[in-house]
Amino acid sequence: MFEFSSIEQYHAQLQEGNATCLLAVNHYLQRIHATKHLNAFIEVYSEEATEKARQLDEKRRAGNRLGKLHGVIIGLKDVICYKDHKISASSNILKNFISLYSATAVQRLLAEDAIIIGNLNCDEFAMGSTNENSAYGKVVNALDETRVPGGSSGGSAVAVQAGLCMVSLGSDTGGSVRQPADFCGIIGLKPTYGRISRHGLIAYASSFDQIGIFGNTIADVAVLLEVVAGADEYDSTVSHKEVPAFSKNLSADKKFRFAYLEEALSQPANDPEISAAIKKKIEQLQQDGHEVKAVPFKLLDYIVPAYYVLTTAEASSNLSRFDGVKYGYRTNAPGVELIDFYKKTRSGGFGKEVKRRIMLGTFVLSAGYYDAYFTRAQKVRKILTEHIRLIFNEFDFILLPTSPVNAFKFGEKMDDPIAMYLADIYTVMANLVGIPAISLPLFKHSNGMPFSLQVMANRFDEVSLLQVSKLLFEQKSL
Repeated sequence: MFEFSSIEQYHAQLQEGNATCLLAVNHYLQRIHATKHLNAFIEVYSEEATEKARQLDEKRRAGNRLGKLHGVIIGLKDVICYKDHKISASSNILKNFISLYSATAVQRLLAEDAIIIGNLNCDEFAMGSTNENSAYGKVVNALDETRVPGGSSGGSAVAVQAGLCMVSLGSDTGGSVRQPADFCGIIGLKPTYGRISRHGLIAYASSFDQIGIFGNTIADVAVLLEVVAGADEYDSTVSHKEVPAFSKNLSADKKFRFAYLEEALSQPANDPEISAAIKKKIEQLQQDGHEVKAVPFKLLDYIVPAYYVLTTAEASSNLSRFDGVKYGYRTNAPGVELIDFYKKTRSGGFGKEVKRRIMLGTFVLSAGYYDAYFTRAQKVRKILTEHIRLIFNEFDFILLPTSPVNAFKFGEKMDDPIAMYLADIYTVMANLVGIPAISLPLFKHSNGMPFSLQVMANRFDEVSLLQVSKLLFEQKSL
């Protein structure tokens, strides 16, 4: 009987001879088959994963050097390219497209002996907060199958939540790792913008997108970040800063300085239990000797509008490449003129939410409205970035809810896109200013569902963020 609790524990099992990579792969393949109704996976690489496990078992028995992720079984969100495997961004417009190369993050996983077990369902082109916008159907929350798993990386979150892989990769443009982690009761990390190469990540909004990590322990998330982070000649926006040994620097014997945004905790849209739990956590941190203070923040109402103006504008540009001419879905209507061909292809290939965002983005970039919307949103982004910089001059971390509500029922918000967008109020800030943030499942609601504390740190300070996350996570189990 195979059991997994952490990568460290798994590696100890392998070294002691109490488990093999093949045993682990077979365990997860059985779990995936038994939970097909969750719809977390689009495609499972059964034969490939099994063969890779056999090779790794032979490598270990031969006494060869083992990678940091030796035999670790990982799932990839369907926006992260893996050479010679299908990649579709959960969209009909890319259905059955085969990737010509692997994302840099994937190459680094494989170089450290990881096993990729399959690609994971998501909202189409990473646009959504519920995983109801996928061409492959909705993903189901394993804790309550009447509720959404969050989005857009819903499949990646459920795969870890339901024990279908050890860790997984998602992408986070405005909370698409942290919010599903919150709804599913697992850890979700969005690193600093530029910490991980975006080469091979299908673009939604290029100045916001960042590959993120799902796991059940801080140590697992740390070692994965350590492997995939770092400079890359294929991404001009990636940082060239040295990558710290995150997994070896998780302990810190010191008191931290926390800021929290009073306007956020007093929001009437918050579930009262979420606000109360975070206020109680703040009191506990103060009693433990940490400095915790409220800071005024008058920009809260501007965050979501600025985010959606800017991301939809970038999406309008990025998704213009999907025209049915070079690759992907194309209309089969005979004899149509070129403009009508484009219209029919894109109307038939894209889903409703993607079309909504493309149209909004095209509108805010149009000649008559560019200054009124796009330019003003960029100004808000600059002001917000400066404001956050000043907060980090005095504090180590910012505390926020991950979401104003916990996992809601399927269909509950689909008819009101504005209400859906406003649910991102606490996650989009980290993407607007490019700082790292993590969702920590510390709490349980009276309805039985989990919810999280979100912690944000200064740019490229993932070391401190992971240290305080470990501290908070250990307090949870006391």
